[in-house]
Order: sequence, then C-alpha cells, then structure tokens
Amino acid sequence: MTNEQQAADRWSAGRIADILLDAERTTTSRTSLSAEWPGLTLPVAYEAQDIALAVRKARGEIVTGVKLGLTSRAKQRQMGVDAPSVAWLTDVMALPAGDPVPRNRLIHPRAEPEIAFVMGRRLSGPGVTAAEALAAVDRVVGAIEIIDSRYAGFKFTLEDAVADNNSSGVYVTGPILRRPEDLDLALEACLLEVDGQIVDTATGAAVQGHPAEALAFAANTLAERGHAIEAGWTVLTGGMTDAIAVEPGARVAAHFTSLGSITISGG
Repeated sequence: MTNEQQAADRWSAGRIADILLDAERTTTSRTSLSAEWPGLTLPVAYEAQDIALAVRKARGEIVTGVKLGLTSRAKQRQMGVDAPSVAWLTDVMALPAGDPVPRNRLIHPRAEPEIAFVMGRRLSGPGVTAAEALAAVDRVVGAIEIIDSRYAGFKFTLEDAVADNNSSGVYVTGPILRRPEDLDLALEACLLEVDGQIVDTATGAAVQGHPAEALAFAANTLAERGHAIEAGWTVLTGGMTDAIAVEPGARVAAHFTSLGSITISGG
C-alpha cells in the first residue's frame, strides 16, 4: 500500500469535522488539514462541514442562515480559485449589538464589513439568477463579521476553509434595515475604521460584482447538496474589504452609506 493510500485510509470527512470542532472548542490552532492529507477535496470538505453542522444541531444550536467566503475577486486571485464558498450560521454565532468580541471563544479574530440579507421567502436552486435571488430578500442590513480560523496564521487552502465552516466566528448586524429596491447595492460603500483610523474602503461591487450574485451562488451551491436558503434566514454575502486583526481593547467600526454604522469592541 502506498503512503497516499495509507493517508486516505486514516482520513475521512467525519474525522475532519471532529478535529476542527475540537480545535474550536479548545480555541487551539493547528496546521492545515490539506498539509497532512493532500487528498482532501472540495466535496469531502463540504461533507465535513455538514457533519459538523449536525453535531452543532445535536447540542442545541439552531441554523439561522448561511455565510459566503471568497466573494472578493482579489481574495479569489490570492487563493487561486474562481468561485466563492458557502458555510453555515447558527444562533450562537450572532453577537448582540454592544457586546464585545468574545475572545474566550476565538483564536485570532479578524473583522470584515459585509452586506447581509434577511430572507423574505425560501430560495432554492439550481438555476437561481441574481435578480431572482434579490427578489427573495426582505431586508438588507450592514454587518461586521468577526471571522476566526482553526488554522495557525490563517494559512489554508480553499478545501481547508470550507471544512472549517469558512472561518466562522461571530457576527453583529447594524441598526438600519432597508428594502433591497431602495438601495444600489453595487454602489453601497463602507469605511472600515480601527481606533479612529480608516484602514480600508470598499463598495458592494467588491462582492462578486453585486451581493445578489453571491446570494444566487449560495442558493445554487446549496442545491447541489440538497439544501435551500429558508425564509427568515440571514445571509452574510462576504467580506467587502480585507479582514483586519482585532486586538484586545481595539474599537472597530464599519460605516455604510445607507445602512448606518456598527461599532464593536475588541474585548
């Protein structure tokens, strides 16, 4: 038996899910899984993601939406991929407004501003277009996602990230909800501020050209796995800017053109 065959025998989607859930529980980082198992594929990574979700649900977590990763063209080029990825949100990932970053739950938190959708009706692929996706949205809201990674130094492949639920951590949404038809989401701008200094800017066009494109991608990708986006769910469409490390005591703010401002303390 070759070394590659022996490695394949040792690894499985279930083992990957267990490893990453344990790293999350103990807030312990590790080397990327693909470095140990070069045979890790995207389908296996998504299978691990779904197994981990089943564990979360068994311990009482409620699925509340989905999150996209790598929706920025720049991030895709950096990672050498040409499409985003999709992962799950549960109720424990939603951070109440005003609460600090829960550092006891995270390894190395980073903040990124996002445009989020609150779904008005079920959205199921395949073949969903951006226009059809946007028509299923009830409200649009600004958000700051605090991503985390179970991999040391945020060093991972696309397959690693998918297995790790797209570096999920926590997120907080803003105070202003708008109807999608009242906004030009491609031009919706955001300033990302850390301790009073603007560190990055972007518009909604950074997200697949338009955040509705990311939403359609999510619906169509989930359909391949037998899932749909349900009414009432929140969809985080992906980071508009680069993710910025959140240091203890820092104050991070995202200022949107039409969706208001969100501030979070680094804890």
